[in-house]
This record gives sequence, C-alpha cells and structure tokens, in this order.
Amino acid sequence: MTTSAAMETTRPVLLQPLDARAPLSLEEAIAAFTTELEAKNRSQATIVAYRCDLAQFASFLKKTNYTANFVHQVERADISEYLAELGHLGQSGITRARKLSALRELFRFLEGSGVIQRSPTVGLETPKKEKRNRSYLQPDEYRAMLSLAGGNPRDFCVLQLFLQTGLRLTELCELKISDIDLRAGTLQVRAGKGMQDRELSLERKATRAIKSYLDIRPKVSDDQLFLNQYAEPISPRGIQKLVTKYTRAAGIKKQVGVHALRHTFATIKAKQGVSPFKLRRWLGHARLDTTQIYVHMAESDDRKEMEATSL
Repeated sequence: MTTSAAMETTRPVLLQPLDARAPLSLEEAIAAFTTELEAKNRSQATIVAYRCDLAQFASFLKKTNYTANFVHQVERADISEYLAELGHLGQSGITRARKLSALRELFRFLEGSGVIQRSPTVGLETPKKEKRNRSYLQPDEYRAMLSLAGGNPRDFCVLQLFLQTGLRLTELCELKISDIDLRAGTLQVRAGKGMQDRELSLERKATRAIKSYLDIRPKVSDDQLFLNQYAEPISPRGIQKLVTKYTRAAGIKKQVGVHALRHTFATIKAKQGVSPFKLRRWLGHARLDTTQIYVHMAESDDRKEMEATSL
C-alpha cells in the first residue's frame, strides 16, 4: 500500500465533506460527527448517547461563553469549567468521564477533518471514577425469582437468558427469533457497544425456556423475540420493570437492577473456574481487565470462605 493510500484509509468517514476553511458551529460539528458514526454503523444507542452528551455541552457553552460561537473558538478552559459544573450539580466521576470521552471523540474527528488544528481536550485529565459495587445474586435469590416467574413463560425466559448467557439489557431487547438456532443450541448476539457480533452456546435450561415461550408467543410478523402485552417489541424500560417486579417479590433487599443478573452470570462462572479469556468472549468485553474484575471478586470470596472455615 502506498503512503497516500494508507493516509486515505485513516481519514474520517463523512457523507458530506466538511469545509475546513468555513467556520463551523458546535451544533453543525455534532451533526457531522453523528453522521460519521452512522456511516461507521455504530449502534443507535451509542449515537444517541453521544448526541445527548455533546448537546449538553453545547447548551452549557451558550450560557457561559458568548464568544465561543464556533468550534475553533472552544478552549480547554471551557471544557474544564463544564466538567467542574457537572461536579457541582452532583454528577458522578463516571458520568463526567463519559462526557469528556464524548468531547474527545468529537474534537478528534474535527482535528482529523482539518477543521481545527488541535483538540482543546489535549492535556485534560479524566475525572476519577468511583468504584462501583457490583451486586450479584446468590443462588437462593435468583432461584426464588425464577420460581415466581415460572407461571409466565415470557418472564421466565427473560430471567433465564440473563442468568444463563450474561447478556446486556440492550442485547436481550434486540434479540430476534432468527438469532436463535434451537437445533444447534446457539444464540447470535448482535453487536453491542461497538463490539463485534458473537455466538453463544445455549445450555438446556435456556433452550427449554425459549421453547416454552415460543409456544405461547403471539403469532405476529415482527421478528423481535420478546414482546409486550400489546404484541409489540418490549422496551428496555419494560425489561427493567419486569426484573424489579421479581426482585421485590422475592424479598431481595439489596440494590439489584438488570445489570446484576449479568454480574451474577459472570461471578458464578468465574467461581466455577471459567477462564477470563472465555468469559471475556461470552460477555463481549473489549478489554480483558474488565473481565478480570469478576475473577478478583471470586478470589475475594474464596478468601472469606477460607477464613470462615479456619481450623
């Protein structure tokens, strides 16, 4: 490959090329950036998240800096003040780090397009992220939930798939009947969080739960696996409410959300000796160190058990 050809492949993908000579407003820059994300086939959830985070910064800038009308006028101090303001409003370090990441991506795109010479995010430190407690369920807790959902094939299937595959909420909501091969015992997970598609093996409990649900699922043309009471694709909010319903009914007092079911899958698999490399593939993690958290959690429990059974 020639040098010019190599440079060509690294340029941002744009449906409408930007004019580097013309001043560009922040709103126009955000629109061009989200267009590129669409061209790169990023997930709709990712695009919406970027757009919301960047629009919030644009709104802040209009209220606080009337001279920064164009992207080349945005300075590092503007972004620092924005992050500080978010802190004063009680936003967590995790949230502020995500918003800074969105700004970095936007200005990296503008720099690569020749609209600005240098990103104003250069040199900014990422806000420190708080350590989050990864709640997970004990066997008696998730068995109680499954028992309560036993009379409802759809709800039972939702809980079983979370517990037996470790799917993310958006991944479960986007599942289609065509993604499932019951004969081969496999489940195709469509790309989430910018990751590649992955295939998971279904064990017998999950397979039986899917078969039972498909037997009573409304016969509609929509290929979406899980439907709501109106025979329409169920929303993430609908799944969240479903999980909350059964955690409360099971008398589980600790703070448990949908993600806790994914943590339960990962933690128990780690305790049972599943390798981090295999667990990473099952969970669809981009980085191995994210998966290692579950291994450390399992090791921590081992130490507690050893101490509790001291001779």
